[in-house]
Parts: sequence; structure tokens; C-alpha cells
Amino acid sequence: MLKMRYLVENYDLAKTLLKHWNYEEEDLNEMLSYFRISSNAIYPFHCGGDVHFLRIAPTEEKRKQNIYGELEFIQYLRKHDFDALRPVPSRDGEYIRREKTEWGEYYATVFERVKGKQVEECEYSDKMYYECGRTMGRLHRLSSKYKPIIKKWTHEDVLYDIERMISLYHCRRQATIELVKLREELAKLSKTHMTYGLIHYDFELDNVFYNETTNSCSVIDFDDGMYHWYSTDIEQFFESVSEEKGIEEVEQIKQVFYEGYQSEYPILEEAKNSLPLMRRFINLYSYVRISHCLSDSYDSEPEWMIELRVKLENKLRAIEESWQSF
Repeated sequence: MLKMRYLVENYDLAKTLLKHWNYEEEDLNEMLSYFRISSNAIYPFHCGGDVHFLRIAPTEEKRKQNIYGELEFIQYLRKHDFDALRPVPSRDGEYIRREKTEWGEYYATVFERVKGKQVEECEYSDKMYYECGRTMGRLHRLSSKYKPIIKKWTHEDVLYDIERMISLYHCRRQATIELVKLREELAKLSKTHMTYGLIHYDFELDNVFYNETTNSCSVIDFDDGMYHWYSTDIEQFFESVSEEKGIEEVEQIKQVFYEGYQSEYPILEEAKNSLPLMRRFINLYSYVRISHCLSDSYDSEPEWMIELRVKLENKLRAIEESWQSF
């Protein structure tokens, strides 16, 4: 998550960065009001009758190689007919704008809205979850053959960043102990092109869109992608399903998801067995990212921000409690 100060809407900033792209002026203010902010600020707008999204983030919060590596990977996927969101070039042909503003220096990119509905908003169907699995399997198959020019960071890079943030934010000793254990256990896993590559890392129900007419899925938000074991994406997806569904339904979803996945890419038994370890990586990374967000303060915090602080602090406590069992 971004620091607290960046979670507040800034329409003037959005308009300043949007000037590099074509957009419809008539309903701009109304469209921008449907913004959302988490790891990036996302502002919708119309262009040529279609909905586009302006995505912005302070440069201090992002790594240049990851921003450019993300766009390169998306373009690769689209060239191989994988239905990922389409980046939109600016008027001068650039896909990424880096600009100094009166609010600081920002990265800006624009994407087209994908077709379909978020999976979390759709009625349950085996057909849909099979397609979710098939889509992820195809993503991992393409990733296994991907030869990047700009390489995004690896899980090792993330572990070093976690170590830095644990020290910077004076996190509890439990976090350091968990980091040491994770490094040791991840080092024992085999790392081949069949099991390890560039993953989405946020393949959850709100980032996958299902088109019932074409029985196909589109995937958005590749921002958090990293080189990791493919099983991490599977664990992320299953966790997001578990948060929305009952136990029996979750087991059925897992079954049809695996069937869809394996229609495109094999799942090794080692990958299935590694899911709990991947959950521990996800939890620790979430822990330091939340700590990063909470380390910041905002003058005269609105009620929603105060409530968010409480929610995030509770999330930290829940993760800390999960470490007691190891």
C-alpha cells in the first residue's frame, strides 16, 4: 500500500497528468470521482466513448525497473493472445510518463477497461472457475518461455526489501524470525522454468474479469508482479476465494480450478505442497507493506482514514498471531 498521505484523492494532480492523453472533458469531473487508491491511485475517464483508467503513483513508492518491466510483460502476453488489459500510449507515443508536479514526482500510465465483470461479482459456476484456472495456467505457460529485456524484481529482491522495512519501521522481532525461516525454507525448493517465473502476484477475484458471452477471462493489475514460484499465484487466488465463499464451495472451486489450470500447464505435487509456505511469504510481505502505510501520518485525518488505520492494525495483529504456530 501507498503511504497514508497518498491515499487521499487529488483531482488536480490527476488532471495535470492526464493532459498527456486524449480524454473527454464533458464528464471528466464525474468520472474522476469514482477513483480508488491502494498501491496506486486509479482514476477513470472516458475516451472515444470507452472507459480508460489513469494509474498514478509517486516515484518514491515504485521501482523503475518494475514499472517498465510490467509494461513489457503485458505487451508480450498480448502478442500471444493472452487477454490482459491494454496499455494506452500518450499523445507523444509514450506508455509511461514520469513527471515532476507541484505535488512531487509521479509515474503515470493509462489502460483500457477490459470486458466482462469481476469474478467476485459473478454468480458461481464451475465453468467460470475452470476458465479462471485455465487463464492462470496459460499465464504461467507463457511466463515459462518469457525472455525479458527489462527484468522485474525477484522474490530474493523482495526478501531484502522486507528486511530493510523490518529495520526501518522497527517491526516486532517475530517478523525477523519469520524472515529467517522463510529464507531457509524457500532455498530448499527446486527452481526451474517449470515451477518458477514471472508471476502476477495479485491474481485475485477483483483482478480477474469474466465474460460470460465468450466464456473467457481478462486479467488486470500486473503492478505487483515478481519472479517467484507459480504456486504463489495459486495460493493468492485460493485465499481470495476463501474470503468470499463457504468451505464446501471453496473445495469445489479448487477442484475445477485445478482442472482448468492443468489443461494449459502442469501442476507438480511439490507446487501443491508449497502453498502454505507461499502463504507465509505473502503474509510477511503484506505485514511490512502495511507497516509502511501506517508509518505515515496525515494532517486532520478524515474518519475513513482513522477506520482504515484500525483495520490495518488488526491485520498486523492477525499476521503476528499466525506466526505463533511456527
